[in-house]
Amino acid sequence: MRSTTRVLAVATVLGVTAGCGIFSDPAGDRAEEFFLAVADGDVSRAAELTDAPERASRVLDQALEALEPESIEVSVEESQDVPDSASSSVDYELTWHLGDERTWSYSASAELVDSDDGWRVRWTPAVLHPDLAPEHTIALLEMQPELAPVLDRDGRELLSAQRVTSVLLEVDKLDDSGGLEQAASGLASELSRFDEEITTESIMSGAGDTEDGEPYVVAALREDDFQAVEETIAGIPGVRFTWQERLLAPERDFGRAILPPLRRMVEERAAERSGWRVITLDAVGAEARELASERPEPVEAVDSTVLLPAQSAAEEALEEASTPGALVAMDVSSGDLLAVGQNSAADEHGPIALTGQYPPGSTFKIVTAAAGMSAGEVHPDGEVDCPGSTAVGSRMVTNDDEFDLGTTDLTTAFARSCNTTFAQLAAELDDDALPDTAASLGIGAEFDIPGTDVFTGSVPEPENVAERAENGFGQGTVLASPFGMALAASAVANGSTPTPSVIDGPDTEVSGLGDPLDTEVNGAVRDLMRAVVTDGTAGELDALDGVHGKTGTAQFGDGSDAHGWFVGYQDDLAFAVLLVGGGSSQPAVEVTRNFLEGLPSAVP
Repeated sequence: MRSTTRVLAVATVLGVTAGCGIFSDPAGDRAEEFFLAVADGDVSRAAELTDAPERASRVLDQALEALEPESIEVSVEESQDVPDSASSSVDYELTWHLGDERTWSYSASAELVDSDDGWRVRWTPAVLHPDLAPEHTIALLEMQPELAPVLDRDGRELLSAQRVTSVLLEVDKLDDSGGLEQAASGLASELSRFDEEITTESIMSGAGDTEDGEPYVVAALREDDFQAVEETIAGIPGVRFTWQERLLAPERDFGRAILPPLRRMVEERAAERSGWRVITLDAVGAEARELASERPEPVEAVDSTVLLPAQSAAEEALEEASTPGALVAMDVSSGDLLAVGQNSAADEHGPIALTGQYPPGSTFKIVTAAAGMSAGEVHPDGEVDCPGSTAVGSRMVTNDDEFDLGTTDLTTAFARSCNTTFAQLAAELDDDALPDTAASLGIGAEFDIPGTDVFTGSVPEPENVAERAENGFGQGTVLASPFGMALAASAVANGSTPTPSVIDGPDTEVSGLGDPLDTEVNGAVRDLMRAVVTDGTAGELDALDGVHGKTGTAQFGDGSDAHGWFVGYQDDLAFAVLLVGGGSSQPAVEVTRNFLEGLPSAVP
């Protein structure tokens, strides 16, 4: 039974005799009944209405299976008697609706013969189409347009169409006694250099799980990789190759945190603009004739906001990190995503650069400081207390190694990252102060960005004063992603939150974004972030011109381990670095330094 439901639309045109009413046309009626059954997918009924049911059934069944029409329209003309014979002919038009707005129409004729059982369609494959020959079959082929490249912001190729060869293993062509193991061993010894997960055991397991007669796809190789192993693996029993064009980055793992969604976008566009061909195949499966076709529409290149040098610098900076690491960089004024990097260890945690949910630690003091200054509770030169520890409600808050600055000013407390200062400050604020201020910087807002998925963060209102204090230094219930923190840094640098994007064209949809910070407050936050580099916990970056930022250490689990953060901006470039389980902010600062030093001077 075919799974496609075919809806029939039949328009019948019958002759009318002058002055005699409706013309009786038994041959035409039988032709109409035949095509009605074809259009309804009732092959058995249609075949019964021919003089060769078995042959008709075989051809009709194959054609309907191959074409899978959504519906078929039929227009049958009045039948015409064939002189000196007990036969009649009808002209008809078939319109096949093949889905995705693909329509195939043609006109033809069929002959009917009068028999003891009434009129029957004289069967030949040409009844279905005048160019369908005996022993030939029909096929519907997709015609994909050429894959367009994905370009970086300056027009360089990030993804381009390249030949990919699939290495297939056909189990049914192997000897029963050890053939599979030998083939798997030979393939694994050559292919594991490209993917360490390819082993003798994985190949045997995968091949064993394939359906009978189906090949197992062992690997998909770039052209250079395939050329390196082709000679060795081509002779392994059961191995064969197929190839196709795919969009690939310049290097195997390049851009793995940002480019896959852009690749899918191009592939989806190509599918929407694909063409098609209806052809006939001869008895050996070779193409015999084209019956209809529609050329594919060209696909335009995708212009992305990613900047190739920035992406390269991000990935190189993360390579040396010993823990899972992620880095997001964006253009301060436009919100363009310039780089989204992750190391291989981070990939095991998913797309954490854009959608990770981690406590932001002391980087969230950017929000708390802005909220406190907006409420008039503090100002940069005003006195604040920075004890080594302090109790807020039921929570005992301590500084790193319980360092104690005594009474100091807000700028110093921020630069030295006094947890106790910001816990006390948050405790004095209204419950909605931190959520509202975070939203002003983009954290907690939602962005529907064409070409990628993102999570900025979550800043719920606290249930009690202790939770509000914990949130004040980025612990408690607040969460953020590197993307969200880079956006917050952009908001401070720009004076308002830019609208992020990753491709030119479709607009990003925004909801939940707060009003920009007061200009004076925003300027003060910039000064605080500069002090972190000149006189605080990120002094390692002071050798670089104009870096503003905030370090962060966020404990998790039982509190014995911590994530490391650095969030900041330099000129028109904002960034956030997260090292999962990094222990402190120091490794994140080192990644930031390597990233900034690896950038060309013209970035962004």
